[in-house]
Amino acid sequence: MSAKKTEEPRVLAIILGGGKGTRLYPLTKERSKPAVPFGGKYRIVDIPISNCINSGYKKIYLLTQFNSASLHLHINNSYNFDRFSGGFVEILAAEQTLEHSGWYEGTADAVRKNFGHFRVQHPTHYIILSGDQLYKMDLKDFMEKHIESGAEITIAAKAVNRRDATGFGIMQVDDTNSITAFMEKPAADLNIDSWKIPEKSRGDLPADLEYLASMGIYIFNASAMEELLNNDKTDFGKEIIPMAIKSRKVSSYIFNDYWEDIGTIRSFYEATLDLTNPVPNFTFYEETKPIYTQMSNLPPCKINNANMTQTLASEGCVIEDSRLQKSVIGIRSIINEGCDLKGVIMMGADFYETSEEKAENARKKIPNLGIGKNCKINKAIIDKNAHIGNNCCINVNGKTYEDGDHGLFYSSDGIIVIRKGAVIPDGTVI
Repeated sequence: MSAKKTEEPRVLAIILGGGKGTRLYPLTKERSKPAVPFGGKYRIVDIPISNCINSGYKKIYLLTQFNSASLHLHINNSYNFDRFSGGFVEILAAEQTLEHSGWYEGTADAVRKNFGHFRVQHPTHYIILSGDQLYKMDLKDFMEKHIESGAEITIAAKAVNRRDATGFGIMQVDDTNSITAFMEKPAADLNIDSWKIPEKSRGDLPADLEYLASMGIYIFNASAMEELLNNDKTDFGKEIIPMAIKSRKVSSYIFNDYWEDIGTIRSFYEATLDLTNPVPNFTFYEETKPIYTQMSNLPPCKINNANMTQTLASEGCVIEDSRLQKSVIGIRSIINEGCDLKGVIMMGADFYETSEEKAENARKKIPNLGIGKNCKINKAIIDKNAHIGNNCCINVNGKTYEDGDHGLFYSSDGIIVIRKGAVIPDGTVI
């Protein structure tokens, strides 16, 4: 007599689009955080969506409520499954209904307000993911470990040292990886030695990584999710998870690989430039784990006598006789001759200018799209569709600016951000 076949879990993936994205401003001035361009040709949201697809989970909801127009356009143009797969990527923006009339008040509230959409899929499990993290995870293995543990909730965890523990929710676990207590951002002078990872659970973790930090990535049994959200609590990390640990079996899944929260200008800048290293922490060059995005049908990048080291150049670029060092150049970028770029993230353009548009630029005495001749630019992020004139110098004279808005540009932690669609006149020095 054959053994009874275990029923495959029916999994819904829910990607939390985040709030206003104030820490990534001005990149989030006109777009939601998941829609911010990343790595030359991608958007941040492509990372969690690709993790889902590569793990075999193709029923994906994306919850958002701020500046979602460009995100809608990207999702609609990028993710179209055939009718036989049953897959979809669907955006659920905050909406008024007879039951709910307000905005999403937090991560848990966003999920609660969309149960009506989720229930029609009859899920057995939910995977909750963040829309602003950089990592590659086998979510199928995550799910299998969750089911094996017999837990109602499993939290993905990253081992951290004592110094970094102050910035995370820290979890105390027993020898079976069950979570027994949760502490939000412990103060640096607090003794938390009893919260160290048990030796049996450490595996091959580096010796200095002694504490488990929540990654904000969860698996819930569907019934547990419904029960735990049957209240007015609004946040998973601050309210739902601590409450669940006291009354339910909650397990941890230790993720021992690269993971980075790219929710600030500094972390976004550093994670993007790390892509240019010979062996980056995060790579797009894995055939079995591709990162998916919109098919652009653009021509190859054209390089005319340029000197480029540790630089990524995306499709449709035209780079004239210039020098580029440790930079990431986005789609349709135009860089004219005589330029010197170092540590620059250029997000490119949404279109090529026609000869008529260039003539209109000349009439208005504004530069064409891209970077003009003989420009020197260091440690900068140039958002999409920027017009930078000839002989401009950006962040090369050693001058420092206070963090914040400076009219033509924005400064954050020494990084100059040129706004989307900005016009920088000839000869400008920043």
